[in-house]
Amino acid sequence: MANGEAFRRLLAERLELQLTDRGRHSGQERRRPIWFVVEGDILHLLPVRGSDTNWYRNILVYPDVTLTVDGESLKATARVVTDPPLVATTVSRFRERYGAGDVARYYSKMDVAVEIDLPR
Repeated sequence: MANGEAFRRLLAERLELQLTDRGRHSGQERRRPIWFVVEGDILHLLPVRGSDTNWYRNILVYPDVTLTVDGESLKATARVVTDPPLVATTVSRFRERYGAGDVARYYSKMDVAVEIDLPR
């Protein structure tokens, strides 16, 4: 497991990380690539199909996740964001980082977001 500072350095060099969540029905771990934005001490995630996204629905039941970048992992607890102005802020962050066209192409529903506090 990476410490907070080392993990932040890895995130700064990447556009994608691996999210491992736990299936809400099966309890099995599932790993998937996702885009992210770091702002301050918070990692922002935007589910591709909003509240219909499986990993989002999984974290409603099991909020503990593992983030992995370049083989280094960090255990964390996900926090759901449903307040429309806060979700809109996350969407804006994603558009700035990845481009409005790609966000429009890949993200079909933008009604929720997820935040994870990054350790120092």
